[in-house]
This record gives sequence, structure tokens and C-alpha cells, in this order.
Amino acid sequence: MTIRLPDFKGGFRAYEPRKEPFAATPGTPFTSRTVFSAAHVVADPFADSTPDSPAAVDWDATLAFRRHLWSHGLGVAEAMDTAQRGMGLDWAGAAELIRRSAAEAKSVGGLIACGVGTDQLTGPASLAEVRAAYEEQLALVEESGAQAILMASRALAASAKGPEDYLEIYGHLLRQATEPVILHWLGPMFDPALEGYWGSSDLDAATDTFLEVIAAHPDKVDGIKVSLLEAQREIDIRRRLPQGVRCYTGDDFNYPELIAGDDQGFSHALLGIFDPLGPLAAEAVRVLDTGDAKGFREVLDPTVELSRHLFQAPTRFYKTGVVFLAWLAGHQSHFTMVGGLQSARSLPHFARAYELADGLGLFPDPKLAEERMKNLLSLYGVNQ
Repeated sequence: MTIRLPDFKGGFRAYEPRKEPFAATPGTPFTSRTVFSAAHVVADPFADSTPDSPAAVDWDATLAFRRHLWSHGLGVAEAMDTAQRGMGLDWAGAAELIRRSAAEAKSVGGLIACGVGTDQLTGPASLAEVRAAYEEQLALVEESGAQAILMASRALAASAKGPEDYLEIYGHLLRQATEPVILHWLGPMFDPALEGYWGSSDLDAATDTFLEVIAAHPDKVDGIKVSLLEAQREIDIRRRLPQGVRCYTGDDFNYPELIAGDDQGFSHALLGIFDPLGPLAAEAVRVLDTGDAKGFREVLDPTVELSRHLFQAPTRFYKTGVVFLAWLAGHQSHFTMVGGLQSARSLPHFARAYELADGLGLFPDPKLAEERMKNLLSLYGVNQ
């Protein structure tokens, strides 16, 4: 049996779905790398909401997906941009997500770290207001018992006059953090409002400021997450980190080589692509735990084509593909997103995502995925 999939030229191609999924089994946490999946939220499809209204979240399905990730040994990076922070999920919704997920992590012994930002600020803000917003969110995450991830702030990017403002704000936050945090540098390809972060659009100058923050407080920085989609820049930054400060790759284009590392070090991982890749990524890291870097690459390298497809420009809409695959995989009963973001990618984009994910064996029930893909095609007027 084949399925007719639209291509990017206005035509169609026949695709024969895979019959059996990739064989993945739940397992214990990893020994060679710390690996977080930045997890998506599941919208409530029956809520009477609009793109401008507060997010309506299906909490049962959202927490069930996190239990799925934990069952495979992955950590959960909560309330990050994959969860649509600033793109449908406001601070009130993110705060509730953090509370619920942190409590769930405690109940199952799952690893969790949560995003700390300033998204309660919706207009122009002073540096004092930016600092207070960060402090409010940091306090909530620490009270929940989760590790804090200091996310890049749109408000800080808009109000900072230069590198010294970043040094002052981050220095203040790190001094008051009770436990070491993860610093997150998110590039403008993920969020255009973050252009010029760390006080400069020159990435070399921005890197120097970023590293200056870390060097001043190495005891308060567990690690950094770099999401610039430049493998060599991440490697260069990684080699300049103080002893004991980790690098968590956020590079959804080059993650296999960065996690595998070289004779001078390696990256841990905090990746949005590990949401749909969870079980397969876990299997790869367990191979790496045995010291088999070649085997690790053999499992993970074939996933890069799918990741690059989902994260293609405009990169910030990768969340749509992530949720689409979660629906096809049976992790949620519908393809609806907070903010109506399910409309952010085209039908040919969905078709290619389905084909690539199916080829990797990511769907536990390939027949269900095929039926749901056909239903979506039918809604767009494509008859099989």
C-alpha cells in the first residue's frame, strides 16, 4: 500500500510506509552524557480560545508526554521555546507548567530543568524591571525544586545599551541563585528579537561577553546551552569554558558530532529535536555509554535530515513540526497547538516530515501514523 504525498513543486509522489517501528525500550539514565529534551505542550482542542487568548493546555496529555521522555532516561527541559514560550504560552501558563512538571518529576524521579525568562514583561521595560522579572521566575523555579535555565530575554535585548548591562544583570542573578544554573544563548534564527544579544551583533564580541559572565561566576554556572546552529563556534566556546562548566549543545543541525566530541571534549545535550527523537536518541546515547562513538553516530546521524527539515527557516516555527510528529506518533489525539501555530508550516512540509520520520521508524504504530497523515491530506483536498 502506498500513500500519495504532495511535493514542493505542486505534484505528488507515491510513498510506501514502513511496516515496523524502530525497536526502542525504556531504560535508566545515561552515564556518559547528560541529555535533556526540550518538550512541547499539548493544547486543549476543546477550549474556546483564540490565538490572542491565554493558552489552553491539556495537562494530562502534556504530563504524559514528559513521563514518556523520562521513561527512556531523558531529562526534560521545561518551559523552553519548544513549549512555545513567547509564541502562544504566556508567563502565567509557563508558571503553571513549571509547577506541574516539577511535581511530576519528583513523583517519578525524573531529571528536570526549567526556563527562567522575563516574558511577564509585555512592553518597554527598564533594566530594573528586567532584573525583577528574572528574579520572580528564578524564585518560582527554585521553589519548585527544579534546576534553573536562564533564558535569553527579549526585554533585555531591547533595553540593554551594551555589554556592561548584560554583565550587570547576569552577574546579579548568578550571585543570588541558590544552585548552579544553565545559561542559554538563543540565536536570532530562533527568535529575531534576540538579535545583538550580549551587547553586539558581532558574534566574536558577543562570545567574549558571554564567557566573561561565566568566568566571573564559574561556581554558579553548571553549563551553557548554545543555540546558534554553528558547530565550530560551539566547539570554540566549549574549549574556552572554565573547568567544570559543561556545554549543552542546542545545535539541531550538528548534534551528533557535537555530542560525540573530539579528543579535546564533548557536548552534553539540550535539544528540541530530542522531543520527537526521544527513544531513538536515548538508544544512541546508550551505545555511546559503552564507548562506541562510531555506533552512536550510526544510530543518530540518519536523524539529521529530519531535524534540518523541521528546523529550516523560519526556524522559530520548528515547534509545528514537533507537535505534528507527536500527533502522528500517538502521543496526543489531535493536531492543535496553542496560538493556532499548527498552521505555521505547509502541507508539503508536513508530508516530507512524515516521510522522514516514518523512514526512521519513529512511529510506534505506523498504521496509525499513516491513517492520520491521510486524514490531514484529506482536509487539504488530497484524495488517496
